[in-house]
Amino acid sequence: MALRKSSFVPEDLEKPRTRSVLESTENCFDPENHHPPWLQGRPERLCIGAQHPELNGVATPSPDACSQHFCHFTPKCFLTVHRGANGTSVRSTPSHFGEDGWHEGTTKTTIRVENEVEAQREANNYRFGFRKWKGNVTERPIEDRSDIVKELYTDLSLVRPREGSAITVGNIAYVFLFGWWISLFYILICPLMFLTILGAPYGKLCLKMALYLLWPFRKAIEKVSDADKPNMKPTNCERISSQKDDDLVGDGDCAPLLVSSPILTEIPVPLLPQKRTSDYWCRVSTYVWLLLGYPVLVVVHFLACVLSWLPVFSIPVAKMNFRILTTVLLMAPEEVHIKKQEMQNLLCEIRVTLYCCQAFNMYYYKYTIQGINIFALNLLPLVFMTLVLGYTDHDHIYLNSETMFAIAITSIIPLSYYIGMGIASISAQSNFAVGAVVNATFGSITEITFYITALLRGHHAGTKCYEEIVKAALTGTLLGCILFIPGICMTIGGIKHSEQRFNSRSAGVSSALLFISVGGVFAPTLFSKTFGNLVCESCSNIPGNASVPFTCKDCHYDMSQADPHLVLTHIEPLVYTISVLLPASYLIGLIFTLKTHSHIYDIHISEGHPHGCLSSASHAVVHWSRWKALAVLIVATALMACCADLCTENIEPILSHSSISQYFIGVTVLAMVPELPEIVNGIQFALQNNISLSLEVGSCIAVQVTMIQIPLLILFNAFYDVGFILVFSDIHLWASIFSVILVNYIFMDGKCDYFQGTALVVVYLILLALYFFAPSPRSC
Repeated sequence: MALRKSSFVPEDLEKPRTRSVLESTENCFDPENHHPPWLQGRPERLCIGAQHPELNGVATPSPDACSQHFCHFTPKCFLTVHRGANGTSVRSTPSHFGEDGWHEGTTKTTIRVENEVEAQREANNYRFGFRKWKGNVTERPIEDRSDIVKELYTDLSLVRPREGSAITVGNIAYVFLFGWWISLFYILICPLMFLTILGAPYGKLCLKMALYLLWPFRKAIEKVSDADKPNMKPTNCERISSQKDDDLVGDGDCAPLLVSSPILTEIPVPLLPQKRTSDYWCRVSTYVWLLLGYPVLVVVHFLACVLSWLPVFSIPVAKMNFRILTTVLLMAPEEVHIKKQEMQNLLCEIRVTLYCCQAFNMYYYKYTIQGINIFALNLLPLVFMTLVLGYTDHDHIYLNSETMFAIAITSIIPLSYYIGMGIASISAQSNFAVGAVVNATFGSITEITFYITALLRGHHAGTKCYEEIVKAALTGTLLGCILFIPGICMTIGGIKHSEQRFNSRSAGVSSALLFISVGGVFAPTLFSKTFGNLVCESCSNIPGNASVPFTCKDCHYDMSQADPHLVLTHIEPLVYTISVLLPASYLIGLIFTLKTHSHIYDIHISEGHPHGCLSSASHAVVHWSRWKALAVLIVATALMACCADLCTENIEPILSHSSISQYFIGVTVLAMVPELPEIVNGIQFALQNNISLSLEVGSCIAVQVTMIQIPLLILFNAFYDVGFILVFSDIHLWASIFSVILVNYIFMDGKCDYFQGTALVVVYLILLALYFFAPSPRSC
């Protein structure tokens, strides 16, 4: 009995184990102070850790005994913070609280985040007028991520037990794409090293590496001097003073919910052999190798790294080549040992110099560096190449106008991503007012930059074709955000989830604003049809023959030939009035959704860590600070202006000689390419069964186009007259009105599936076909 009492569970640790989860969560956290009671007045610290099932719950000794044994004593708790629409923390209340305050059609959404910054980002996603951002703006501990994501960040030095065969389609493709020509260079260098006599050991190394690189999978490269060392990773050891442990369990009301059982186990620590000094840099053969063989292989492996890194999914090949270049080829040749790793004999992880099991991994689209997605990072060199070629090759010696336009419009994609990430980073680290200003100014900077650049170029060229292209791009963005983005998200999300539900009340607010905005934007067009001049291009009539009808072709309403007094006294005041009413409606929508009726977005942000408790936001490490994000925004905006200028400069031959309608070019390429990052965000939300945010992605952009971007263009035209008149073609008018009515009908019931999404996509494609076969604008 004495042994049992001294080495196992104290009596005051048994009591917290019997508590319910709800009681422990409520008592363990005070939302007003943001700190558990036992942490008040003390330095903030992170309580992490979980049970160790591999040790079968054996008890943990006191901290004094930890000096002789590997041990882990980890108090564990769970914190929950519920946030209202204004982002302030409120006390968790019983479930019956929402029954009186909720309105019909409102859905409750609970989201778990890691820290205060991520909580602010998630809250901003549900705020009207804020751009939606899927990625994290803070660093996530790798141990908290899934095994699939952990595999992406390995340095190819760990051998893990793995099932399955090494003969896969990706590994076979590696042999034809990389393996044969890399091995060929090693075979060519091999006789050269033997001819030097002193470099003969490196000739043998080249032969071994040639065979290895032809099929490197399930083969391990080890250092011979380390071959006999134990390579199992020891258990980590943490020491927590007894005073802190007593404080954690001494308070009956605030004791941790889960406390790992005291563990008493002995793990022998193997003695490491004495490290031998190497004479690698004292050999003549080393310098022969570094002068004759290694430089050639540097070029080979560097080329292989670049070619395998850019496609993203073959990044394991890039990592393998980089490790060979920087580690294996700089080892003494007699220390390089290659062996086939048998999986059936592997019981735990072991560490080697290099081990690669697959050449391609389809999950690398999730790979990020400093929070930046790998695709946006790989497209960044294209931006600088576009600027260099665009402003130096004016005579199109290297690239023609069509190719230059293609790479310039593609360069806008990563810049849009960086602008979106900069906006999300600043908004997540700032208050609501700063976030609203940043979203209102930089949220539309991509489109506004292109539109103003195109209008200026058309004004200087004396043609109205660029104005028609801008109007087509505005309409194309509106149609894409109303039809395509919700449709593709519903379709992809509906395939994974049979039926998805969303907040019909918030969707109704967006639909109402779309009705208001479409009515305001196209009001001058309807006005022109009522009071403008009907102009026909060709009319036929036979004098004296009344039986033959009078026929006219290509008739349209033309405001340019109307009475100038009518334009100055009626059209312009109408346009300026609309440019004031639309932003005012946008402001009313902000007040309605964020202040007076914020309950329609009943979002609960649960802030907690799956392996412990986070006491405050000071544990969050942001990828970009506010000043860094602001610098990125400014630089990306400047680069965006340059790329937009190159787009408008090189689009002229396409507009003049292309057989495709200029309407189609405007509503597709110019409208939707800058929105590709937003489309990806919407699809990711839908795959996570968060269709509400997917629909808000499109609605937010559509409302900003009509209520912010168009009034800004009118304001720009008022100060610098470029001839922009807010009168659209008939095809833009009826396509937009039909799309808004259709989407409003789909959003009424608050649920969707892949059939409704497919219907929206099909309607969008029908409208694109309409634009494709439509004749080009008269001004073009």
